[in-house]
Amino acid sequence: MADGVTIKILGSGTSTGVPVVGCSCDVCRSTETRNQRSRCSALLSWGGYHVLIDSSPDLRQQCLSHGITQVDAVLYTHNHADHVHGIDDLRVLNGSPDRPLAVYGAQQLIQHLSSSFRYAFESQSKVGFRPRLKGVVIADTLSLFGRKIVPIRLLHGDETALGYRVGDLAYLTDCSAVPEESVARLQGLRVLVIDGLRFRNHPTHFSVSQAIDFAQKLKAERVVLTHLSHDVDYRLHQQLLPKSVEFAYDGLIFCNRRSSRS
Repeated sequence: MADGVTIKILGSGTSTGVPVVGCSCDVCRSTETRNQRSRCSALLSWGGYHVLIDSSPDLRQQCLSHGITQVDAVLYTHNHADHVHGIDDLRVLNGSPDRPLAVYGAQQLIQHLSSSFRYAFESQSKVGFRPRLKGVVIADTLSLFGRKIVPIRLLHGDETALGYRVGDLAYLTDCSAVPEESVARLQGLRVLVIDGLRFRNHPTHFSVSQAIDFAQKLKAERVVLTHLSHDVDYRLHQQLLPKSVEFAYDGLIFCNRRSSRS
């Protein structure tokens, strides 16, 4: 992995989270902690800086569960509710009023956030306990706290989303296909975190087998499937995966060549 970069999976679940409200399936009733999935997000850390990927509706609880008290920037993948609707919780993480927190994403996403959550992007001179954010459109590769961040364009059904690469780590959630120009940006990966919603096909997400097939074409050394539905039983299904592939779970950390739970 990129020297000194760690990634923590804050949320490994699909848009409903797991357990699903009102569901009594075996996974939703399971006491296995790795089957309890908050909405999808992750935290990249290096050199004392912490970069959040998406602000899920579960952001508050994720911060409490994992001791997160600092976020220095946010990378957004797309504007769906399960990836942005925790944005108000950034107000306790965005530092001083004269230094708004930079949030990065595609132009359409930044426009959406600035319109839907206007109060968070308004003049910093206004009073009130609210997020103080600055939208930054990602046109291409950017430098962030001394690291190169490579945006990866993904197809999410009929829509698009962004994945991100830092060194030999890539995080690709909410995707059903990867354009060829993006495949070229994903060569030489050591760790690939990728959407693997369920075992059956889905119109806007990779299935488990589709994600594995794509990862094998890239020859990624380690593959972590995230954005998991309640179709996936960690204890039952993990043992059926290829040796280099694993299911994500909330709290999973990758640092250098080791993984652990916080």
